[in-house]
Amino acid sequence: QVQLVESGGGLVQAGGSLRLSCAVSGLTFRNYGMGWFRQAPGKEREFVARINTRGATAIYADSVKGRFTISRDNAKNMVYLDMNSLKPEDTAVYYCKVDPGDSWGQGTQVTVSS
Repeated sequence: QVQLVESGGGLVQAGGSLRLSCAVSGLTFRNYGMGWFRQAPGKEREFVARINTRGATAIYADSVKGRFTISRDNAKNMVYLDMNSLKPEDTAVYYCKVDPGDSWGQGTQVTVSS
């Protein structure tokens, strides 16, 4: 059974930084790409970033490009999202996801105050 557990969210002022973590179990982690998504109140869940199996290639939504960095540690079955220069519009619940796959974690809340 695939399990994903996100952590690291919190309340931060605009311009601040956070690091989100996602622990993955129940599969051979190094064989899967990993992604981060987010869902703001009243909005659909949207793509944030994706990293390939070896961590060599990453893609980002235009809204976070240059501010967020996705990374992974295949030895620890972990994926990370470093978020800098945070804006109030980054406020959302953030989720990690195995790619390909349909499993979601419980998410971690990020709130950016102005």
